[in-house]
Amino acid sequence: MDGELAGAENQLLHVNIYIDEREPRKGILELLSSLRPQWNAPDIQLKMFTEGITNQLIGCYVGSLQEAGCVLVRLYGKMTELYVNRDREVEMFQVFHTHGCGPEIFCSFQNGICYEFMRGKVLDDELLRQPSIYRLIAAEMGKIHSIQSRRGQPEKPLLWTKMSHFLSLMQRSVHTCSAEQWCTNRPAALRETPSLETLLREMETLKRHLSGINSPAVLCHNDLLTKNIIYNQKEGEGNRTVKFIDYEYADYNYQAFDIGNHFNEFAGVTDVDYSQYPSHELQRDWLTAYLESYKHNTGREVTVSEAEVTQLYVEVCKFSLASNFFWGLWAILQSRFSSIDFDFHRYAIARLNYYFEKKEEYFGLTVSQLTCSTLEENI
Repeated sequence: MDGELAGAENQLLHVNIYIDEREPRKGILELLSSLRPQWNAPDIQLKMFTEGITNQLIGCYVGSLQEAGCVLVRLYGKMTELYVNRDREVEMFQVFHTHGCGPEIFCSFQNGICYEFMRGKVLDDELLRQPSIYRLIAAEMGKIHSIQSRRGQPEKPLLWTKMSHFLSLMQRSVHTCSAEQWCTNRPAALRETPSLETLLREMETLKRHLSGINSPAVLCHNDLLTKNIIYNQKEGEGNRTVKFIDYEYADYNYQAFDIGNHFNEFAGVTDVDYSQYPSHELQRDWLTAYLESYKHNTGREVTVSEAEVTQLYVEVCKFSLASNFFWGLWAILQSRFSSIDFDFHRYAIARLNYYFEKKEEYFGLTVSQLTCSTLEENI
């Protein structure tokens, strides 16, 4: 093959080829001649997955996609290297796989990576709300959050560094944007994306408020939308599993951010609808299952009190604001750079609108306030 193979012990194999996203088959066959030499080229089938809004994802298989040995090829989206650390992504792939939480990564190439296809079905919005399923998701997140850093010391949450980087990229590109795109809007009823000055100011306000919350830094997925959860139901009720995929944003971050971010994803992606945000009762049940798993995996007493659930609930509500703000910034950048057919501008507006809508309520939310409300209901 034309591409040179470069790899060393304990390092990920790198195949020195570039795959054309418009006509990927030729490059993929070249890649597979190394990874799956037993496959005959005419028998190899490709399946394009269309759910992603950052990269292009292609399943490669002989026979059935659900058979063992199938390979996923991901082609990086245009300009995504500006805000995704690809080396860190590979490291996260390896950490998740080592701990039994994710697929094996096989190799990288010039504009993407190749990894194991996880058998099962992509979760849908209906399954996401089923107690037996969302408790599995909560338990899996608790397991991942318990994974300790290989450095043996506390890790710094990536949230503020990443958010600052997003805003720096906006500052660099602002001179090429029209005044309409960056106009200042009324925060109470945004009809366009806020000005850069407003976004910078809001990030500092958010940082001041959330920095007073003692949410631990844990290994987080940071992008747990429905399409990043694989559900596998084997024979029998006890053989149901969920696994998380796509680690572009995985890193150490605030515990409550990862959970609040997942709750935001109940609203969907293509048509964001926050009426689908999980109810208070669902959140508390979810958080109880999460805390049981997190405590179990960190070697602590598994009993979970109502007070602990309430404390985490308040933290999650507050950090859900950061999630909406984060993905609002991300979508503004994607609207500038991405070649994927998706209305990023509309998505940014939806996420930022909800941030401003809930900001005052969540900033004022306290444990004592909720505890008093509960006592009054029980009288």
